Amino acid sequence: MRVKSVDLKKVGFDEREVDRSGSYMQVDSEVVKCGVKEPGVYVIPTKKAIECDEYRKYLWKALKEDPSLGDFSNGYFIITEPGKKAIFPVQTCLLIEDSNIQHVHNIIVVEEDSELTVVTGCSSVPRKGTHIGVSEFYVKKRGKLHFMMIHMWGEEVEVYPRTGVIVEEGATYVSDYVCFKPGAKIKAYPTIYVDRGGTVVVNSMVMVSETSNIDLGTRVYLKGKGARAEIVSRSVSFGGVSITRGHLVAEVPGVKGHLECKGLILKDGSIVSAIPELEARTRDVDLTHEAAVGKISEEEIEYLMARGFTPEEAQSIIVRGFLNVDVVNLPESLKEEIDKFLELTTEGI
Repeated sequence: MRVKSVDLKKVGFDEREVDRSGSYMQVDSEVVKCGVKEPGVYVIPTKKAIECDEYRKYLWKALKEDPSLGDFSNGYFIITEPGKKAIFPVQTCLLIEDSNIQHVHNIIVVEEDSELTVVTGCSSVPRKGTHIGVSEFYVKKRGKLHFMMIHMWGEEVEVYPRTGVIVEEGATYVSDYVCFKPGAKIKAYPTIYVDRGGTVVVNSMVMVSETSNIDLGTRVYLKGKGARAEIVSRSVSFGGVSITRGHLVAEVPGVKGHLECKGLILKDGSIVSAIPELEARTRDVDLTHEAAVGKISEEEIEYLMARGFTPEEAQSIIVRGFLNVDVVNLPESLKEEIDKFLELTTEGI
């Protein structure tokens, strides 16, 4: 496999493909791996998939087409058969190696009564570059999609994802986002549409470096009775800019949503904003939010020091507890990698 000096395991990609239903890897604009191991799950390069009318109908249906973004001839197309409950996750990796810019168009279709987990890792070899990604997810009736994304970028990489998700009646969409090396800039605001009885859970966990400018948000339209949504975000800033947004829109009665945005400042010069927004377009809805930005309290430090920890150890414990890896539903092997990274990153704060 043509990959330079990147530990793919740290972004959730197992080159041995142990306990994986299928794999897709793209280096710059080249597809270097694409295949499946489990019947009922299909992984196809998007460029090839859209040659088929049956698959092309999903192109630019969850998002408005924008030709100005560039050439999206690559990316992955993943689809399940109806009723298929995949035993293992599909893994994908999008890597910038030699190019200055990478474009991808990813499509995931979870058919009726089927279940699928996708673990996708995005990273770069050079310090500088641009990643522009379009993602469209379709979760059909009573289907379930668990989408996990891990980002680890070079210091000067800029990232601009655009995502649209359609969650049909009785379906479930769970999104977990982890970013410990955010690069220079990330700007993302996925939009999710939830039909009757559908459920959406969105979790994010981000560490913001001193030179990073991160603007992340999620907007959910609750369009059918009984639709539910929960958005939970955690960000820790080491001196950079962190903006966390959330927008819940209740369009019909009988829907419920909760929004939680929390930011932690560890270094002077940080700019941390938490911007929750609730919008009700009818009566009989239940929308709540919680937002908080602050620093580590002296009382917490003193409490841990009284139990034998040094000030540095106490701060590290508090940061790791604030981020709480258990918030996201990651595989145990990846949790171990993240825990090691947190330990190294928070030493001597």
